[in-house]
Formats: sequence, structure tokens, C-alpha cells
Amino acid sequence: MKLAGKVAVVTGAGTGIGRACAELFAREGAAVVLAGRRREPLEEVARAIEKSGGRALAQSCDVTREADTQALVERAVSGFGGLHVLVNNAAYWMAGTIEQTSVEDWDLMMETNLKGVFLLVRHALPALRQAGGGGIINIGSVLGLVGMKRRVAYATSKGGLVLLTKALALDHAADRIRVNCICPSLVDTPMGQESLAGAGDAAAERARRLAQIPLGRAGSPEDVARLALFLASDDSSWITGAAIALDGGFTAY
Repeated sequence: MKLAGKVAVVTGAGTGIGRACAELFAREGAAVVLAGRRREPLEEVARAIEKSGGRALAQSCDVTREADTQALVERAVSGFGGLHVLVNNAAYWMAGTIEQTSVEDWDLMMETNLKGVFLLVRHALPALRQAGGGGIINIGSVLGLVGMKRRVAYATSKGGLVLLTKALALDHAADRIRVNCICPSLVDTPMGQESLAGAGDAAAERARRLAQIPLGRAGSPEDVARLALFLASDDSSWITGAAIALDGGFTAY
């Protein structure tokens, strides 16, 4: 039970990577607050966790709205008595060159993928300090480390998240708050499937993307969740400010 007695907040927890993180954290002893814009999937995950003997609360949250992020942290503290781990997983995705990207899409990308993390961390810091420290895990992308055609807004937002991670790690190391970023390549999630479908021929795009991954397969949400668990637990107590490629070797070229 690597997270026994801990309280974790996971955004984007209704599906994919967020759900996998929430369920694994609960199995490892954490009380989990599930956040997302759509309440129904959150309640489904909460019921599944509770049925398995875990503890979970569902909280509607649009991470681009400061009032929602403040209420989310307050729910963790009032519902479970504190906060030890924050997983910033909520994200927005779209493809396009700079000429294909509208101002509105650019703003939504930055508001969700960067401002949302900014707001949540601002409101979570007092609770993390009160707990004597903790862990912040940002879910980024390999496109925060390398570029790709037709990903100008997404890659910019995830590159910013990597540097935000490093800046936060330096600012709050003395508070015993560790901040790290997981940078996955293609993962079999609804967002991952959307990225393939956006190319037109999803099967051909999947084959092309897999050919770029030395280990020859896409990641699973559980692959990401296991690394998130490591970063949330004392097993990684000397790791902060890291941007870890979880990519089957994609960035090794």
C-alpha cells in the first residue's frame, strides 16, 4: 500500500489515463478525489473504486475556471482531511499548423493545458504544505520534448508544461513538494484514438505511429498510472523537476 493514508486529486479522471491513475492510487491506499467536466463518468469511476473497497469522491471541475479549481482542493480537504498528491491530467488536444489553428483553439489549448495546471497548483500548495509536503504529477507529452508536424499549439502547451514543472520543482523543493512530468507518446485512450482519427485513415496512421516506437506498441493507461504511482510514492523521494519520456523508445532516436 504505497499511498496508505494519502489523499490524491486526479483531474480528467473519468476516462483513460486519469481513470487508470485514480483506480491504481485507490488500490494502493489513497483516498481519491475524481475531477472532470462531465460528472457521469466520474461517478461511475467512484462507484467502481468504492465497490473494490476504496474511497473516492466525484467533483465537477473545469480547470480553466479558478473557482472550480479552488472548490476542488477544498473538497479534498473537507472530504478526506487534506491533500498529498495532485495529478494534473486534464487536457485539450487538436492538430494543425499555425495557419490551421484559430485564435480560439490556441487560447483553449493554453487555458486547459497550462493555465489549468497553474490554477490548480496555486490552490493546492497551501494544503500540500499543511500536509508536510507531497507530490505533483503533470501529465505532459513527448511533444513537450520533441516536435511533430501539425501539432503547433499542442506541442507548445506541453513544452510549456515541462518548463512549468521544472520551475515549480525549484520553487517548492524547500516545502518538500516534488513536481514531475510524465511525457507519454501514443497511448490507447479516447484522446489517443481521436488523434489517430484526425489523420483521416486511423488504421494507417496507427501503423505509421507504431513504426516510430522501438518497442512496437502503443502505451496503455496503466503504463502511465504505474509511473504516476512511483512518482507519487516515497519510492521516488529523490526525484523532482524531471520530465520523463514514457514512450516505448520514441525519443531515443
